[in-house]
Amino acid sequence: MTTELYPRERLGRVREATEQAGLGAVLLTPGPDLRYVTGYDAKQLERLTCLVVPADGEAFLVVPRLELPAAHESPAGSLGVELVPWDETDDPYALVARRLPGGLASVGVADRMWAVMALRFRAALPGAEQVAAGGVLRELRMRKSAAEVAALREAGAAIDRVHRRVPDLLRAGRTEREVGRDIAEAIIDEGHEAVDFVIVGSGPNGANPHAELSDRVIRRGEPVVVDIGGTMPSGYCSDSTRNYCVGEPPADYAAYFAVLEEAQRASCEAVRPGVTPEAVDAAARDVIAAAGHGEHFFHRTGHGIGLESHEDPYIVAGNREPLEPGMAFSIEPGIYPGPHGARIEDIVVCTEDGYEPMNVTERGLAVVG
Repeated sequence: MTTELYPRERLGRVREATEQAGLGAVLLTPGPDLRYVTGYDAKQLERLTCLVVPADGEAFLVVPRLELPAAHESPAGSLGVELVPWDETDDPYALVARRLPGGLASVGVADRMWAVMALRFRAALPGAEQVAAGGVLRELRMRKSAAEVAALREAGAAIDRVHRRVPDLLRAGRTEREVGRDIAEAIIDEGHEAVDFVIVGSGPNGANPHAELSDRVIRRGEPVVVDIGGTMPSGYCSDSTRNYCVGEPPADYAAYFAVLEEAQRASCEAVRPGVTPEAVDAAARDVIAAAGHGEHFFHRTGHGIGLESHEDPYIVAGNREPLEPGMAFSIEPGIYPGPHGARIEDIVVCTEDGYEPMNVTERGLAVVG
């Protein structure tokens, strides 16, 4: 799958996008953009690692000599891109400047480039305006290939397996932190390379969409929001939210959870090519508002996902860029009245005639304990 995920022709597409953007080159340091183009999950170090993609010329990858073996062993080593090592007494920024054509008017720097590195490049290329390179790569990364969709499908299946284990971990008397620790272990056990986040929001903490794990003891009769995600060895991410209750749920919670199920289903069913993210957001929001909970849904309906857990496209009011096949994003409306809260989240991919869910576990409330 590695060669399919990180194909050789991607470098050429980045070069074309750089030229179309009117930039002389893009400079990609360790982060998701570098990995997207080369497959190299480079370490973020004080020593410069940088893929240089000129609009006119061949790309090259500058690496500290210490990291040269890792670069060779990564997918970047089989792309045919020149690897340019530098030694401890070299100035790698000057090395890049010397290899670029003189008189560049502008360069794109990686969105995740450390400020100290951007400043060093500014000094090395004093005549070149710096702009964010993310805009150059956005159009490429936002439309997933078949191999990328397969990687997201694999990630979705892995996080689904974790959710199937949650009922055995949740019970009255345990703390959120204890449950979260066990979930984190399960995320790794089920095939992820890294745990990105674990939210176990019990009772009133469920009304905080980004609740941190705490020592709060879970009580019987309390709803619990479990939002979890990780990164697979492929580099692609998972993200899914399901809702549990230790014992029978409160009547008011059960009532608005039924509304939330309808809203999440309506939003998913709105996904198809040509529909705007704004309309997908509205599909969920209108159902929730009609039931009197509009003020209790206060975040966007979704975010793109791929090599980052949050990336374009964003499913939010104001985003009128039509959906296209291959776009992958979450659908995760929530209702948070205060005593408790709920959110249902699936990753979906826009297809030629609708959508494909990456998560297939039961979306309804799971009563446990």
